Amino acid sequence: MTHAPVTTIYMHDHPVDILRLELAQPRLQGNKFYKLKYNIERFKQENCDTLLTFGGVFSNHIHATATACYDHGIRGVAVLRGEDDPFNPTLKFIRSMGMETIFVSRELYRQRNNSDFLHHFSIDANKIYVLPEGGTNEFAVRGCSEILGDLADKYDRIFCAVGTGGTLCGLICSPGLSATVTGISSLKADKDSLTPYIRQLCGDAGNKTQWDINFQYHFGGYAKYNDTLMAFVEQFEHKYNIKPDPVYTAKVFYAVNDMISNKSISASERILILHTGGLQGWDGWHYRFHHPKKQSHA
Repeated sequence: MTHAPVTTIYMHDHPVDILRLELAQPRLQGNKFYKLKYNIERFKQENCDTLLTFGGVFSNHIHATATACYDHGIRGVAVLRGEDDPFNPTLKFIRSMGMETIFVSRELYRQRNNSDFLHHFSIDANKIYVLPEGGTNEFAVRGCSEILGDLADKYDRIFCAVGTGGTLCGLICSPGLSATVTGISSLKADKDSLTPYIRQLCGDAGNKTQWDINFQYHFGGYAKYNDTLMAFVEQFEHKYNIKPDPVYTAKVFYAVNDMISNKSISASERILILHTGGLQGWDGWHYRFHHPKKQSHA
């Protein structure tokens, strides 16, 4: 049974349930608890002494992994795409959790999945547990397959945000699932490489479940936005007293609202949306786009 509360709202008079993962765990918000659960267990089983992972300098994944490492007494190292910035709220937080940081160029970061990537760095460790960007691997999928619990057979359509795809894959692999699952991509894709990756990661479940990824609501790409999206977020929070995060769930809520409006979702369909958390992202969002010190550094 899922431990997250469900809130029902109405979009154009259509009842829509929201699984409030952002309220479920006090430390690891949203889907991150599920993504990290079995990875931390595996880390301990393999007797590793260092957990190394990857992400951007405002990453929810990095923020959550730093928290998990602190809580479990694990040495954490983050390989970060971009430059150090002492004013960045995400970087300040992960350092307060004791996470070590390595900053690399975008060009070098693209090589992170190469077998010799770690040879670029001098990391004093006996055994490193490498956690992919976004935390997506088979152990993350296993954890995310537990999100729905006894809700798996209660809906016709389930929607979630998609970044690296781990949460979507977990939903697809949920026991007893009867719904069609749609991932709303927060990334722009000229070529859809994510769908075949998800299909491979899901294995047999990917062929048995109805699912798809929608790339129509990315608003220009990852962490991109316009006035329409921001106005929607403001109205959504005011109307429902639910705060979306700016990078992922804002686009999911907008997408479902639009699909109900244009009748891509029929009036009879039972709808569930996952609120996957990520609210720490607002600090970085305001810093990047509205902070006077940051603007003066640009």
